[in-house]
Amino acid sequence: MTQHVRKPARNRLIAAGALCAATALALTGLTAGGASAVEPSKLRADYNGDGYADLAVGVPGATVGGKAGAGYVNVVWGGASGLGKHGSATVSQATTGVPGTAEAGDKFGRAVDSNDMNGDGYADLVVGAPGEDIDAALNAGTVTIVWGSASGFNGGFTAASGGENEARGYGAALTTGDFDKDGDKDIALNTHSDETSSLSMRPGPFTSGSPATLSRIQGWHFAGPTVVTSGDFDGDGGDDIALAYDGMEISGTEVLSRASGAWKTAWSSGDTTYSALAAGDFDGDGTDDLAIGHVQPNPESESTACEDRLGGAVLTVYGKKGGAFGDGGSSCTTQDSPQVGGTAEADDNFGAHLATANVDKDGIDELIVGADTEAVGTAKNAGSYSVLASLGTGKHLVGPSFSQNSTGVAGNAEADDRLGAAVTTGDYNGDTYPDIAVGAPGEDGKGGVWYAATPKDGPNPPVTSVTPGKLGLSGSVAYGAVLGR
Repeated sequence: MTQHVRKPARNRLIAAGALCAATALALTGLTAGGASAVEPSKLRADYNGDGYADLAVGVPGATVGGKAGAGYVNVVWGGASGLGKHGSATVSQATTGVPGTAEAGDKFGRAVDSNDMNGDGYADLVVGAPGEDIDAALNAGTVTIVWGSASGFNGGFTAASGGENEARGYGAALTTGDFDKDGDKDIALNTHSDETSSLSMRPGPFTSGSPATLSRIQGWHFAGPTVVTSGDFDGDGGDDIALAYDGMEISGTEVLSRASGAWKTAWSSGDTTYSALAAGDFDGDGTDDLAIGHVQPNPESESTACEDRLGGAVLTVYGKKGGAFGDGGSSCTTQDSPQVGGTAEADDNFGAHLATANVDKDGIDELIVGADTEAVGTAKNAGSYSVLASLGTGKHLVGPSFSQNSTGVAGNAEADDRLGAAVTTGDYNGDTYPDIAVGAPGEDGKGGVWYAATPKDGPNPPVTSVTPGKLGLSGSVAYGAVLGR
């Protein structure tokens, strides 16, 4: 059952926020919801450059043109009122200018990331479709970039595709960053062939005629990557990669960086996760740390960093300024940790979904933690989310939890809502403070996203919902299960 704790002083600004979704305007085309700035904002997820972050919701199970599971990405435009009142746009392989054809089972939107992939100042969508068939190659998979612009989305580009030499499932997991430090954004994605799987890099630039050659980052026999994220883990100001892998009797987590053209392992552990990694400066020392959600032990190991894992645990590994990654030690957080809201119970799924942001702008990142199968009262799998941060006196993370039964949160906690099944952050209302978005894919059978604007002053505004019904969407399934960064 979700409990609530008094927030520590530095966290009093971190709570639920406002969502203006009543009277939402649904857009069926690709036009942005508001007037764009003269110069693009260069925010990571601002696709129309108007100074407001936008929210990309992947709906891989959506029906498009009668094709079940073809999938789409619905982008909810940010604006002065946050998410909901500024409309949305739906992008699929049936959208003019986007490569491919919407077909049953393509799962377009299974993975979604955002970055300026062509250097024009506008964020672009990077979308995985691991179920895409290419000629006779079933489930070959593709990764597509959909270009942002001042007027919204403007066509797309196929960045990677499987199908050759038994390559399968491209696009189930991906992240973006300048991993080779050449000034162009790159994509790290899963690849699979026969008995081996790899994490590979598709280097930029992404322009017409640029080679679509993939280079191997890391590979495994009878195993493969389950989740991947990016961050500056070695403190050199560039992008590095953190990944988790799992397979036949092996599993683990690694931090990788590239220097002089070669990849090196900066840190590794047998502890792993199936679903969640997040980078952030959780101790405020100026270096990125790594949160490993719902941490699991290597099946060959007799111990794990988090021995107490009832209901789920988050392992946080700290960098150290001037030192190697991991030199800062580690900590474990569960719902039974001191000053953490909630109670640890079996199958809560605490930590299975993570996001980060410096919500209160104090120089220490908060960790947003989903627990989508937590029971709230008698409602099984109703779900909750927590907003955790360091007090600055140690590594331990503390903070409150929220459910749909919490004061100010829209709706009621019901069985199988799965609030917390995806979490992300962004400055959706343009006040310079990051806000929080939380998916609830089981809400009313179609799903929804709960939007919490960060309060700068005064009482906390209410947390309300963006749903397919309010946006006028059709064909939606489990809306809120995939949220882009």
